[in-house]
Amino acid sequence: MMRWRILALLFAARVGLGFQFQTMGAVGTNLSDTFGLDNAQIGLMIGLFMAPGLFLALPAGFSGRFASDRMLAGMGLGVLALGGALSAVATVPSSVGIGRLLSGAGFLFATLYFTKMVADWFDGREIATAMSILVMSWPFGIAMGQVGHTWLAEIYGWRAPFAVASVWCAVSAVAIIVLYRPPQEMAAREKSTIRGLLPREWELVILAGIAWGVFNAGYVTYLSFGPSLLEAQGMGSLAAASVISVGSWVMIFSGALCGQIADRFGRRETILAICMAGAVLALLMLSQPGAGIAASLIFGLVGMAPAGVIMALAGQAVAPERRALGMGVFFTVYYAIMTASPPFAGWLLDRTGAADSPTTFGAALFALVFPVAVLFRMLKTRALSAQMEEIV
Repeated sequence: MMRWRILALLFAARVGLGFQFQTMGAVGTNLSDTFGLDNAQIGLMIGLFMAPGLFLALPAGFSGRFASDRMLAGMGLGVLALGGALSAVATVPSSVGIGRLLSGAGFLFATLYFTKMVADWFDGREIATAMSILVMSWPFGIAMGQVGHTWLAEIYGWRAPFAVASVWCAVSAVAIIVLYRPPQEMAAREKSTIRGLLPREWELVILAGIAWGVFNAGYVTYLSFGPSLLEAQGMGSLAAASVISVGSWVMIFSGALCGQIADRFGRRETILAICMAGAVLALLMLSQPGAGIAASLIFGLVGMAPAGVIMALAGQAVAPERRALGMGVFFTVYYAIMTASPPFAGWLLDRTGAADSPTTFGAALFALVFPVAVLFRMLKTRALSAQMEEIV
């Protein structure tokens, strides 16, 4: 069916987002040697990718009134490619940072409108499954980068990963602009006279953004500092990157399966409780010598499986005709959390000297997801009950 073909196109294009993001995690050691950066500064470079979302998420949501989803997503991918190219040719750390900021701006637009596109095509129909598949494109790209970028950096130098990721994003931009089509019913939906969010929608979309933000911040902490923890236990850099990447590869399949289970059987809070407990356990296990593979398998199979279930909250929080603005609010909250978390994790490592301090922080982030999601469901149920009473 058409919506599944559209989802395949969006998945392939969105892989480039994770592929570009992981460049810094893969070449952090190289940049430390080249420019003399410490762990907190590397964490800042990672976090810069998310910083533009603090300022651009709301304008990006508003821009949907003036340009098509297709053009805005394509533009985002093009800017991602440009930012990566700037980092690839950098001769000073500030140029790498500017490239990361530019890539982050493109990432914001692409992520926001990819999410909206899927919500539009799958509204009320297998939304958790579709969001799970879309979300898995991010770890798929990251897993490619964890091994591929590390190999490229060792063979061709630290500039090569930025260049290769930029080519992927540029090709994807062309594909989205040429091939994407919106669902036919969207024109009728967007004729609503209500342009701003309703009070209950503000509450719901902020909670959805918190849940998605801490979930992803925990994941990025695992990706960025898990390899250094394994290296501190005596593992080589490529082997450590490969072990950590296992979680990302596995979650590509467990995420889609979890979305199908949620769509078919419901019980979303039960699913989240089990999976977040698994994520916390996996990150705590990572500090135990010899437990890296087992921890990564648990993390990917269980801990990261409900990504689509959490992302689906954003589509459920706001009516379709206000979805672009709602996504702007959602991603503003998400980016605030994502910008602050990597530098804080790096600061913990520098301050304590304990190699497992960032992953312990990541475990605490995952522990927050479940109570926030429960509060979202309570408010959503209350809002639906109030609507039914008004109808009666």
